[in-house]
Amino acid sequence: MGFFDLFKQSNINQGIEEYKRTDDAVLLDVRTPQEYQEGHIPESKNVPLQQLDNIASVAKNKDIPLFVYCYFGSRSRQATGILQRMGYSKVNNIGGIAAYSGKVEK
Repeated sequence: MGFFDLFKQSNINQGIEEYKRTDDAVLLDVRTPQEYQEGHIPESKNVPLQQLDNIASVAKNKDIPLFVYCYFGSRSRQATGILQRMGYSKVNNIGGIAAYSGKVEK
């Protein structure tokens, strides 16, 4: 990863489309439970960044595709690195819900 990759924004809307096309994928919201309850993308699972050691509750298999988002994209970027170090091999940071244009549920 180059220096300027830190400033590259993921497109959450494209990420959601890819998630929908990927068999057995998990859509992972790493925001706090309160943020999740205030509005989240349908079908997403909430495992806050600070509790990623509980990821096995939603993804036991380390080869399962994970599509990770937060509010702006910085926590999902952190979570992606942590999950990769934990051995998850198919982790995608799709950015932040702040740029999401689809349906949100509470």
